[in-house]
Amino acid sequence: MTTSHIAAPSLLLLALVSAHAPAQEARDWLERMNRAVEDLNYRGTFVHVLGGTAETLHIVHRNADGESGERILSLDRAGREIVRQGDRVQGILPDQRVVLLETRRDVSPLVSALPSNAAELDAHYEIGLGGSARVADRAVQVLEIKPRDEFRYGYTLWLDEATAMPLRSQLIDAQGRVVEQILFTAIEVPADIPAAELEATIDTTGFTMLRAPEAEAETVRLAADIQWRAAAVPGGFRLSVATQSQMAGSDTPVEHLVYSDGLATVSVFIEARETKADVGEGFSNVGSTNAFSLTLPGGRKVTAMGEVPPQTVRTIATSLVDE
Repeated sequence: MTTSHIAAPSLLLLALVSAHAPAQEARDWLERMNRAVEDLNYRGTFVHVLGGTAETLHIVHRNADGESGERILSLDRAGREIVRQGDRVQGILPDQRVVLLETRRDVSPLVSALPSNAAELDAHYEIGLGGSARVADRAVQVLEIKPRDEFRYGYTLWLDEATAMPLRSQLIDAQGRVVEQILFTAIEVPADIPAAELEATIDTTGFTMLRAPEAEAETVRLAADIQWRAAAVPGGFRLSVATQSQMAGSDTPVEHLVYSDGLATVSVFIEARETKADVGEGFSNVGSTNAFSLTLPGGRKVTAMGEVPPQTVRTIATSLVDE
């Protein structure tokens, strides 16, 4: 066997390894970003642009002994303030003199505008590194997440080179239009943030305290007990949640299905025939969320919604069958 016969496979293997390295590096950046948003201490000001409306917010995020919390103050309009510690949330609405008490974690628009980390993205998204840039006077690495079909949106992320914090993010549709954007104008990442900085700055003396209703344990069922399924689901989307619960605006239980590909999520609400809810037919959208509603032949009212292209919610909603 000649030297050339040995070298050729070796060069091919080297080329395959070299091509794989940037993709793996991009996935590593994505994993670092998801950890950074939750684990780091940071304070800063960012602009959230959604549905043609821009809102400027100040955020203080603190992680102490593994428990995270944040205080988010709107610098525009009514000046609402959200304070979260763990999953305990106060939503302060000064114009209404109301404090809404909830139990949840996903209150920050910074988090909701970002892709979550997932292990199985390669089949439906191309993840790669862009160039270098600067945001909020910090060096950043650009990360691009491009969908491989028309059923998903893409992302462009500007990640702080030192911490992987997302200093800018864009949700992008198939035409290259920016559907939603987060942009930090100033940020600092100190080693520690005093607990006092998470205390509400608005005096709530005399405000009405309202507690959001929580789902009763007995209203949640295993997926096997909910018979509705989407017969036609875009590739990669899988059923991750199937529950039944009472929802605001409906006097009868509503079945709730969640389909996800690990990055994008579609919620499907199926209301009973006797519901009094007025569900309009066809497409609607609020900001980056598209929805498609219809009434099934038997009278059930269905709405599918998510931060996905319109054809995705329509495909899922129109294929529902009762198994």
